Amino acid sequence: MGGDHGPAVTLPACAAFLERHADAQLLLVGRAEALQSRPASLRSERCLVIEATEVVAMDDPVEVALRRKRDSSMRVAIEQVRDGRADAAVSAGNTGALMAIARYVLKTLDGIERPAIATQIPNVTGGATTMLDLGANVDCTAQHLLQFALMGSALVAATTERARPSVGLLNIGEEVIKGNEVIKRAGQLLREAAARGDLHFYGNVEGNDIFKGTTDIVVCDGFVGNVALKTSEGLAAMVGSLLREEFERSAYSRLVALLALPVLRRFKRRVDHRRYNGAALLGLRGLVFKSHGSADAFAFEQALARAYDAARAQLLQRVRAGIAQAAPWLREAAPS
Repeated sequence: MGGDHGPAVTLPACAAFLERHADAQLLLVGRAEALQSRPASLRSERCLVIEATEVVAMDDPVEVALRRKRDSSMRVAIEQVRDGRADAAVSAGNTGALMAIARYVLKTLDGIERPAIATQIPNVTGGATTMLDLGANVDCTAQHLLQFALMGSALVAATTERARPSVGLLNIGEEVIKGNEVIKRAGQLLREAAARGDLHFYGNVEGNDIFKGTTDIVVCDGFVGNVALKTSEGLAAMVGSLLREEFERSAYSRLVALLALPVLRRFKRRVDHRRYNGAALLGLRGLVFKSHGSADAFAFEQALARAYDAARAQLLQRVRAGIAQAAPWLREAAPS
């Protein structure tokens, strides 16, 4: 029910997802009248409707979503995960509300103080850099950044072929002495974790390393991560706009663009943020994925596929195992 477009986008996306994933099942959670228009492919035993009488609006305060709308589609969907009827929940709705409800309903894993939002940003290698946190935690301690690194490592290991993905700590320079006290302390903790074999820490990285693909994972606080994410989306939109403007400038430009069309198409596909839609809310006792609110049907289908892949790869169990392995010295490293 959530996002900028609601069922007009999510229902076609669900139909496309089921067509491409023959072993998947979907639970559609929402108001009965809104789901009546679902296509025929969503009227089978592979797709069940679960009614919810309320909807969390995109501008609802967290308190309203959490305390007053107890039968919202968002909450009921997450309850399916809690009760074992679903392996993952996917929503395009209000991010703050989704995080608050998911944390309240599912609780955090032992050893995790704060969940984090993780997603992929395309890089020049043709792959993507996984980045967290992207807005769930504006202020973080060094301990939180260490937990993010462990969870991010589990995410990438579960969903890619990288058994020991590399982790970079976002900073204003590569040198160990740079950064504020939180970053310096986080770097120390990450080096200690690497020495114990709990993760592969590359070291400090800078903003341009996100797009270079210097490391598989980049860890930062939610304020910096959200700014970086929105900047990357804005940059991709600007490049697309400039290309269209140049194409329309003259007949010569159109001819050049026509000759370069295969290259332009490949470029567009590589920087298309819709392909990477679907951010994981890591650190919870259940899988929850956040789709961009403005997602179209293609993008929302990608979020569904990302949640499907995470469930099949047993992401939750891997995160839990990674945290459990590091638990003894995580407690030692915690501030008194």
